[in-house]
Amino acid sequence: MLEHILKRAKQPVKKKGSLNGASITDQRQWFLLTLPALLMVIIFKYIPIFGVIIAFKDYRYDSGIFGSSWVGLDNFKFFFMSMDAKIVIRNALCYNLLFIITGQAIAIFLAILLSNIRNKGLVSVFQNAMFQPFFLSWVVVAYVSLMFLSYQDGILNGLLVKLGHERISWYDEPKYWPFILWFFQMWKGIGYNTLLYFVAILNIDESLYESAKLDGCSTLRSYRYITVPMIVPTIIILLIMGIGAIFNSDFGLFYQIPQNSGAIRSVTDVIETYTFRTLTSAGSAGVAGAVGLIQSAVGLILVIITNAAVKKFSSENALF
Repeated sequence: MLEHILKRAKQPVKKKGSLNGASITDQRQWFLLTLPALLMVIIFKYIPIFGVIIAFKDYRYDSGIFGSSWVGLDNFKFFFMSMDAKIVIRNALCYNLLFIITGQAIAIFLAILLSNIRNKGLVSVFQNAMFQPFFLSWVVVAYVSLMFLSYQDGILNGLLVKLGHERISWYDEPKYWPFILWFFQMWKGIGYNTLLYFVAILNIDESLYESAKLDGCSTLRSYRYITVPMIVPTIIILLIMGIGAIFNSDFGLFYQIPQNSGAIRSVTDVIETYTFRTLTSAGSAGVAGAVGLIQSAVGLILVIITNAAVKKFSSENALF
C-alpha cells in the first residue's frame, strides 16, 4: 500500500495544452490585468537594452552615447585587472550560494511546520510575522541593525558591557559580517519563500497523507516520501531563478547594512556596490556598463545550463 502511495506522490503534474485564440478571448480580463506589468517590463527592461553599447565606449556625458569614443573591450579589461574584481566576484558567489542553500532549506522547514498548525488564526499570525519584514526597505533595516551594532549606544555592546566584556566596533571587524549579512538576509527574505512552499504544500492531496497514515507511515516518513517529492517542481523553479541571479546581489543589503564602511569592504563588497562606487567616485559609466553586461550574460548562461541539466533528468520539472 505504501509503495502505491509513494508512486502517486512522485507522479508528475500533467501540463495543460497551449493557448489558442478561444482561450485568450475567454480570459481577456486576465490579460488586461497583466498589461500594466507587461508594459513596465518592456519600458524599463527591454527598451534600455540598447544602452549596453556604453560598455564598449569611453562614455562622456557631454558627448552622449553615440558621440563618445569607441574603446572596445577596454572597460572589461579594466574591471578584470583591478584588485577589486576577485573580491567582489568571490563575495557575490559565496554569499548567494549560502543564501540559496540555507534559504531554501529553512523555508521548506518553516513551511512544513506551518502546514501542521491546525489553528488558522495562529497560522495567520506566524505568516504575518515572517512576511512583514519582506516589505521593509533596506534603509529601515539598516537603522534597525545600527540600533543593535552601534559602538556607543548599541544593544549588543550594552549587553557585552553588562557581562563584563569590552565593546566591539562591529563596523571595523570584518570577521563578524558574513554572519550579520546572512542573518539580516534570512530575517527579511525568508518569509517570501516560506509562503511559496506553504502554498505548494497546501495543494498536496490530503488523501495521500491519510492513506500513508493508515498504512503505518510515520509523520517524518510522510514528509520525506510525500511532502518533499510533491514540492520538487517549486524547489527546482526557485533554484533555477536563484542560480540565474547568483551574480546579482541585493545592493541594499550590502551597502546599507554595513553603512558603507571601508574597513569591512573585503567581506561586504559585491558587484553592485563596486559598480555604484565606480559611478559615483570615478564617474566611469563605461566600466559600470561593462560590469552590468557581464552580470546579465553570466546570469542568462547559468539559467540555460541549469535548466538544461534539470531537463535532462526530469523534463517535466524544467522551467522551459
